[in-house]
Amino acid sequence: MGTVHHHLIKQGLRLETSLVVDTAQCWSTHHFACLVGYGASAVCPYLTLETIRQSNKLEDISIPKALDNYRHAVEAGLLKILSKMGISLLASYHGAQIFEAIGLGMELVDTAFKGTTSRVGGLNIAELAQEVITVHSKAFPNLTDKRLTNYGFINSRSKGEYHMNTPKMSKHLHKAVKAYKIGQNGANKEAYDHYEHYKKYLEERPVTALRDLLDFNPDRPSIALEEVEPVEDIVKRFCTGGMSLGALSREAHETLAIAMNRLGGKSNSGEGGEDPTRFNVLSDVDSEGHSPTFPHLNGLRNGDSVSSAIKQIASGRFGVTPEYLMNGKQLEIKMAQGAKPGEGGQLPGKKVSPYIAMLRRSKAGVTLISPPPHHDIYSIEDLAQLIFDLHQINPSAKVSVKLVAEIGIGTIAAGVAKANADIIQISGHDGGTGASPLSSIKHAGCPWELGVTEVHRMLMENKLRDRVILRADGGLKTGWDVIMAALMGAEQYGFGSIAMIAEGCIMARICHTNQCPVGVATQMERLRERFTGIPENVVNFFYFIAEEVRSILAKLGYRSLDEVVGRTDLLKMRSEVNLTKTQSLNLDCLLNLPDVKSDRSWLNHQDVHSNGPVLDDQLLADAAISSAINTHGTVAKNVKIVNTDRTVGARISGVLAKKYGNTGFSGELTFNFTGAAGQSFAAFNLPGMIMHLEGEANDYVCKGMHGGEVVIVPPKNSIFEAADNVIVGNTCLYGSTGGVLYANGRAGERFGVRNSMGKAVIEGAGDHCCEYMTGGVIVVLGSVGRNVGAGMTGGIGYFLDEDYSFPEKVNPENVDIQHICTEAGEAQLKELIEAHFERTGSKKAEHILNNWGEYVSKFWQVVPPSEANSPETNPNPVMIEEKTLTPAK
Repeated sequence: MGTVHHHLIKQGLRLETSLVVDTAQCWSTHHFACLVGYGASAVCPYLTLETIRQSNKLEDISIPKALDNYRHAVEAGLLKILSKMGISLLASYHGAQIFEAIGLGMELVDTAFKGTTSRVGGLNIAELAQEVITVHSKAFPNLTDKRLTNYGFINSRSKGEYHMNTPKMSKHLHKAVKAYKIGQNGANKEAYDHYEHYKKYLEERPVTALRDLLDFNPDRPSIALEEVEPVEDIVKRFCTGGMSLGALSREAHETLAIAMNRLGGKSNSGEGGEDPTRFNVLSDVDSEGHSPTFPHLNGLRNGDSVSSAIKQIASGRFGVTPEYLMNGKQLEIKMAQGAKPGEGGQLPGKKVSPYIAMLRRSKAGVTLISPPPHHDIYSIEDLAQLIFDLHQINPSAKVSVKLVAEIGIGTIAAGVAKANADIIQISGHDGGTGASPLSSIKHAGCPWELGVTEVHRMLMENKLRDRVILRADGGLKTGWDVIMAALMGAEQYGFGSIAMIAEGCIMARICHTNQCPVGVATQMERLRERFTGIPENVVNFFYFIAEEVRSILAKLGYRSLDEVVGRTDLLKMRSEVNLTKTQSLNLDCLLNLPDVKSDRSWLNHQDVHSNGPVLDDQLLADAAISSAINTHGTVAKNVKIVNTDRTVGARISGVLAKKYGNTGFSGELTFNFTGAAGQSFAAFNLPGMIMHLEGEANDYVCKGMHGGEVVIVPPKNSIFEAADNVIVGNTCLYGSTGGVLYANGRAGERFGVRNSMGKAVIEGAGDHCCEYMTGGVIVVLGSVGRNVGAGMTGGIGYFLDEDYSFPEKVNPENVDIQHICTEAGEAQLKELIEAHFERTGSKKAEHILNNWGEYVSKFWQVVPPSEANSPETNPNPVMIEEKTLTPAK
């Protein structure tokens, strides 16, 4: 396909014809995507279609229906792939070649895939032909065989292709971590024997990852193990993957956090928020290891902390509150996931229990969707603003940015370093649990080895390496993996699936179904009761890893990991690997990194990057404000503001959240600003904070707001009509979890995106209003742009429609629209408009209230299914009592 496509382009004839592929080798969405991406105008997968026709397992549906279902599935899969790349139309994907090849030589690439990146080379045309013949021969098994062989492409099979995570590997590890006893080296022979089986199983695996083609190239004699840095220092470099509470059960999520805190490492909260109960150190544990605070956990100790050290901020902003951010030692911006780059997270409704819904400020049973992009990040400057926001609210926490391994990631990482991030994490494609889509696990992302080395090289060449710590993750399982990552430039190391296995996961790969048989990835109480993991098991696993790291360092002759970070001169290609697919690979991009043997100064990092002098620091230094914060007092201040004053109010929110939590402050801080506010005005606002602005504000107003009140009005001497002019920028109220915004003017695009519990009244908005909203109330007293309510699963919107154009602007996929049909709905709307008029003096609000009988019928309600039974939207609501989640035991 690619050869013909490029030949026709070269001859200037490609636009004269269409190319149709008739093939027996196409059945998955990735196959279709490759063919279309390399020029196919149409594809006929004739053998797949014939297989469906001849199937004897389709008794419930007709053959035409089965074929139609297959076609629909393929189309849906292709749309998913397009969306990952930010492409709307298949025509735009046609011939776009948005791929990176791994394992194809340049002879083959230049012939059939010209222009495609292939960094490590690989198969030539003759070798590819032999591969095809080998696969073809397998299609003709012995006549005595009664069924086709399952080669284990999806699930591990004994005679199929190798999988890194298998039941056999899990059993070895489970035995090792359960047998190990900390501080009893002499009694741990059995545990080390089991770990040796685990390590040997992975050492003897077939070549699976790029690092499997490398071996050590020592430059000095070995040293005694006693001379190497202790286990306690090494384990501080370890982190767990960003697996959310919701994807994991409470038991699994909390066990990982306790274990990593015991080690001095860092667990990652994932994107679902955390229960504030976890922010307190345990002091009520009995002699049996049980705590009344966490009755569902075992193996606890007094002094344990259940708080994840890394608090993740993902595109959905679920559970991101000021208190949550203030309890993080690191704040991680998840730009993408190694196992499914280009996709957002999705928590199926069956896993959204009342407890999970409470944490995420949503409703039980409602599927929760994180958008593929952060809607406040469309450039490196936008990312720099979010980094600024996080440094602003919590100046003592490091900010990390999670990126995925792909070509060009080095350039992006350089931008991230300049944007004031403290840590850059590179995630490889080997990560991901059973909840990730199969097409993404198999065909998206690149090995972390390519990403880490590219980033390390780019940062070194641009003299930026000292600004950031570099972390690698994606399929790390052993101390050998850790050393490999270190030699390629990584200083910290993330473990995801393997940490879950250490606490009891058996890799059933049904995480998305809520049916995890061992209670690791489910919210069903009867299954959670089966969870047997304890923190000590996870601690033991990381001690094994650290001990293995020590033994390798001793063999190489080095005393610490710091001494070998970036030292690819200590690596060489393995000579004994005899595989056709690897004979022509060129790993220079991994091995030829900048020489760092003598100059190691780039490993000296600043503790936490600073935002420099900011307006909030001046306000906090005011004696009256400081006194009001400490005594729950009341204070009002008049403050001038300019557009270089960004994220104003966030640091004050952080001080309140650290001292009183999200809701504990009972005083009142009133700030009367005049001027033009910079980006993220009133971000992370808390109850007790009233932010009044006379002027205008830039993008991201009330981002992450949790409470309080924000009022924005035009200058008193303005002569324009407020209702017709923009007063706040784009993406306001993003991820809000409470509070109220009144803006006497119009808003930009994406107003209320991913709003959870915030309320707002504005006088017009741009495109995509209420996108991905899960709760709260939005009132718009003017016209709006297109795509209202896209992805909206909760909350209610009220939209004034004076020109009868609103219905055509609504995205009907998730929501219905209706006129107000209940007294409760009318009362809710009128109350908010009255408050809006009282706070802003809005002429538009005054006119509507004075002519209420005429205007109430002009409002539309935007109603997602989760709100269809509420008193505000349904004249005959049926109230259903929600089940409460009792602790599993």
